[in-house]
Amino acid sequence: FNIKCRASGLKPKCAVIVATVRALKMHGGGPPVSAGKPLATEYVEENVELLAKGCCNLQKHIENATKFGVNAVVAVNRFKTDTDAEIEVVKKAAMDAGAFDAVMSNHWAEGGAGAADLARAVEKACKANDESNFKFLYPLDLSIKEKIECISTEIYGADGVDFTDLAEKQIAQYEEAGLGGLPICIAKTQYSFSCDPAAKGVPNGFKITVREIRGCAGAGFLYPICGDIMTIPGLPTRPGFYDVDVDLETGDVIGLF
Repeated sequence: FNIKCRASGLKPKCAVIVATVRALKMHGGGPPVSAGKPLATEYVEENVELLAKGCCNLQKHIENATKFGVNAVVAVNRFKTDTDAEIEVVKKAAMDAGAFDAVMSNHWAEGGAGAADLARAVEKACKANDESNFKFLYPLDLSIKEKIECISTEIYGADGVDFTDLAEKQIAQYEEAGLGGLPICIAKTQYSFSCDPAAKGVPNGFKITVREIRGCAGAGFLYPICGDIMTIPGLPTRPGFYDVDVDLETGDVIGLF
């Protein structure tokens, strides 16, 4: 919202928040999930109590979305192991938190027809709102540090922000260069509101640590690097897939390395 809508002039009326029973169980204290390993029984069998504990995370996301003046619609993306009772727990938690609607979406099993109810809910949410209600989280004339602090406290729920010496130096350089009025895109772990990926649910009593701040002057934003997160390398102008092929005689894939 704070970057794209400023650049495009678009004023959204609705935000769709996608939730899964499995993810919310993890936020409720479920065991870790490792790629390639079988899921723990908590994630493939009904466990309403664990799920209910994790719904606080979804409710915080709903709270965050509505701060921008949009209607929040929750799409409960159903897995084949989810039970009706679990789906209802998520929908009720969403509505209790102020969502405009919460809809089970079963497009995995039913294709487009499985998402029809979601589409209708989004249509109603848009009709029930006016674009004049849309608002940004912060004005651009705040300082770089103030904008980072606003996002950290308002969206993540942090107690504050710690800046390294390098980040402090970079902030001074950006502001001196006339880039202090750019919006902010924070790079941090996606697994938690904090910088600690193991801190599930809605953690409190933490601070966001800004290691450094990088600039994308052409794209029009600054992005602080927070915690231990690593950014994705930029893509080359000539994609590597041009060199990947299949040997039709042997069936071997060539050109990967």
